[in-house]
Amino acid sequence: FTGGVLANKNTFELSLKSLEIAVERLEKGDLPLEEALSCFEAGVKAAGSCQKLLSEAELKVNKLRLGDDGEPVSEPFLENLDSE
Repeated sequence: FTGGVLANKNTFELSLKSLEIAVERLEKGDLPLEEALSCFEAGVKAAGSCQKLLSEAELKVNKLRLGDDGEPVSEPFLENLDSE
């Protein structure tokens, strides 16, 4: 399987790693101001990318349940979050 959500895994993983690196560098507190701002901007961009990819994946997630006839029924995942 090469399409869909799995195709975005590397992109998500790379964005998440970029975010983690930016946070680690900023937490050290030893960056010059310009470099810290650049690092912060990269972190914000990576966080936005992660959020976008997660939102896209969330829309594709379906929750299976058994219908009244005993057969599996596919329901959008988001519609069921409030009832659980």
